[in-house]
Amino acid sequence: MGFAQQANETGKYKVFNSLSLEPRPSLVVPPGLTDRPREVFRHLVEAFLASGEPVGSRTLSQRLPLTLSPASIRNVMSDLESMGLLYAPHTSAGRVPTEKGLRLFVDGLLEIGELQPDERVAIEARMSGSGRGIEELLTQATQSLAGLSRCAGLMVTAKQDSPLKHVEFVAVAPGKALVIMVSEDGQVENRVIDTPVGLPVSALIEAGNYLGARLRGRTIDTARAEILAELDSEKLQLDALTAKVVAEGLVTLAGPEKVLIVRGQSHLLDSVGGGEDIERIRNLFDDIERKADLIRLLELAKDGEGVRIFIGSENRLFSLSGSSIVAAPYANAQGKIVGVIGVLGPTRLNYGRIIPMVDHTAKVIGRLLA
Repeated sequence: MGFAQQANETGKYKVFNSLSLEPRPSLVVPPGLTDRPREVFRHLVEAFLASGEPVGSRTLSQRLPLTLSPASIRNVMSDLESMGLLYAPHTSAGRVPTEKGLRLFVDGLLEIGELQPDERVAIEARMSGSGRGIEELLTQATQSLAGLSRCAGLMVTAKQDSPLKHVEFVAVAPGKALVIMVSEDGQVENRVIDTPVGLPVSALIEAGNYLGARLRGRTIDTARAEILAELDSEKLQLDALTAKVVAEGLVTLAGPEKVLIVRGQSHLLDSVGGGEDIERIRNLFDDIERKADLIRLLELAKDGEGVRIFIGSENRLFSLSGSSIVAAPYANAQGKIVGVIGVLGPTRLNYGRIIPMVDHTAKVIGRLLA
């Protein structure tokens, strides 16, 4: 059964493409993709996703349930290439799917496998345990997904703004200070801020005491406006340099509204072959470093229920690295979608295995948050 049929009949997985927010109920099938070439194409893509190597006619003749000679298969492969679904890398006699071909396969021909019981248990065990903070839970979920998929695990979540019990500034270099923030639930967060050159240590101590007294038992969001208003007041007794440290500290501690968690980048090196692959991975690491772009991309997955798949250059962020993301949103106790978790890897991902893995992880997070 093709994936599009499975999704429609069972409703178990809803896969969205990367270019719209609507599921694809029907496919734009190239003219000429009749039963025989469709079967050859499906088996070729499955063989490629399993091996990562170009697939030749001899390999296909052994896999196909049809009785076709290698010569007949080569003719079909040539037709598929003319449709823009396959191409021959370098001088290889084998073929690999284009991004257009992968999209057609994922949307209409992919058969989703069931999540293995040991994988299901591993996901739930890694994330179970009482007394964990939300941030630790989400980090464990990302780490678990990275380990099981052997790809990079990604998560975008709202910044956790917990009540604080301690704030301290420590000089680390000329013009730099470390802000140490300890929340009431025991989480410790460190940020580096810029400080005026020549700032005395006493000013850092005073800034820490000032912020600590006003933030203790409160979140940064609830106290920030009040503290900034007080800094503007003439009644404030802080000197100008200390006030600058306090203001800079508030801006840094507030940070971005969205947080990107990435785990398992080293898995991306497992698939490296020749020099071309090394360059692709280098480009992929550069893509990951552009966190703001990656957050915006993953945020797209929040706009609909179900798994979203982004393949290669369909998205500008991956135009050079040729990578794919499989992502799904998760909700809080009120049913509101609050974040996205997914997997990042080469376009030859094992989509049939990873889609249910991502989907299940997102559902487990939702249950735990509830």
